[in-house]
Amino acid sequence: MIMKQRHAVIVLFVLIVASSMTSWGSYRTTSRLVCEDMDRALALTMQQQQSDVISQDTIRTFNRHLQMAELRGKATLAVDTRSRQFKAYAHCSEATIFSLSDQRPATLLWMLTGIWFVFVWYRRQTDRQMLAPSVVGNNYGGLVYSDTDRCFYAANGGEVPFTPMQQHLMEMFFQSPSYSLTKTEICDALWPKKPDAHETLYTLVRRLKPVIEQQSDLKIVSDRSKAYRLVIK
Repeated sequence: MIMKQRHAVIVLFVLIVASSMTSWGSYRTTSRLVCEDMDRALALTMQQQQSDVISQDTIRTFNRHLQMAELRGKATLAVDTRSRQFKAYAHCSEATIFSLSDQRPATLLWMLTGIWFVFVWYRRQTDRQMLAPSVVGNNYGGLVYSDTDRCFYAANGGEVPFTPMQQHLMEMFFQSPSYSLTKTEICDALWPKKPDAHETLYTLVRRLKPVIEQQSDLKIVSDRSKAYRLVIK
């Protein structure tokens, strides 16, 4: 049974969001604990020192008061020189905080995300191979249109990367018995509210042509400047 690509992508997206949020949540929690520990250690240090001078002894006392042993030697002390009143503060790099945070749950989720991505990629390749023979009736010029998932596939089974507007126009071509459409039909279908969409249509067709010619044996030709036809080269 062919996997629904939309459902697979949704699951992958949920896994990515869950992994990111778990990692960020652990970082935020650790950051709060680190700040609380540094503030407490700094307050005890300044109270014990009773001096406005930051010296090596101050740093050693500060590290001794830190409850998180991993912070010792990594947290730094600085003095705010912008104000007249003496003010010391402690700082710790984001990298240190991240290294202290518990990233094991997030790592497991990221591993699961990677496994799911590989699984989806493998199933997608398998589905392409299964789809090719099942849509032989919609094969024209080496381009296969699948009614199942509304996608176009090249002869090698790979999905053709059409934009939404290109996809819509190609579907219209494949729904036409003669693979021919008047410019008026196209404009009315794609841009019903636009008074004159011929220039927009010209741009769309110009960008669509190389994609079709690279992926199939088809090309788009203009029929007396009134219509476009999809023909085999």
